[in-house]
Amino acid sequence: MTRRGALSPVGRETLHDRVYAELRRSLIHGMFDAGEVLRIVELAETLRTSTMPVREALGRLVSEQALEALPNRSVRVPLIARERLDDLARARCLIEGQMTALALPNLSKDDFARLRALTVACEEAFRSDDPDKAHRTSELNHDFHFAVYRAAGSAVLIPIVESLWLQSGPYVRAAAQIHDEQRDIPATHYHWELIEALERGDRDGSIQALTSDITRSFRLIRGRLDAEDAEQRTEAHG
Repeated sequence: MTRRGALSPVGRETLHDRVYAELRRSLIHGMFDAGEVLRIVELAETLRTSTMPVREALGRLVSEQALEALPNRSVRVPLIARERLDDLARARCLIEGQMTALALPNLSKDDFARLRALTVACEEAFRSDDPDKAHRTSELNHDFHFAVYRAAGSAVLIPIVESLWLQSGPYVRAAAQIHDEQRDIPATHYHWELIEALERGDRDGSIQALTSDITRSFRLIRGRLDAEDAEQRTEAHG
């Protein structure tokens, strides 16, 4: 996907906030590679704005640990690191598992119908030849999970989950690429398990399905890192 396909132009009203929101959305949906350097002038041209709101937005995203500042004053998407991978997976399972448990008694028939519709739409998007497929499936996945989390009714926990998703963006992107290569189980497999567990009021089953869904992406990346480490050891002893 080209950079212009990953970002959408923003309007003039509340420009700084809209630039920040657009960059934040793109990071959440894994539109940037781990280690990718974000250049202010290039982003400003794509967003059709001046450099000042872009510079401010990047600074905010650095403070949120979604990006990292380099010594030469440039900014990049954090590299894939095993320790951070494990930390993010653990935090997401803890917080999002609790959100799922809190949501369970509040979900209605209409909510379940929406969850099923989002899962079907995600499956259709995965099967399509749309060049924007990665972005579309990521948005549907986001909508699915946050439809559950919003039902928890916690104004305190929602921003925490959003922050974790923001930091997880490059890992989600890397996992999606590995999934396509390995033809792993369908991406919506655990969504169906989660829906079924929620519908039968199974708190533990719901948390387990959610945990399996979260850790699947991180497991794919961990497996790739293990394979690369093994290859390097073989070359070192070869």
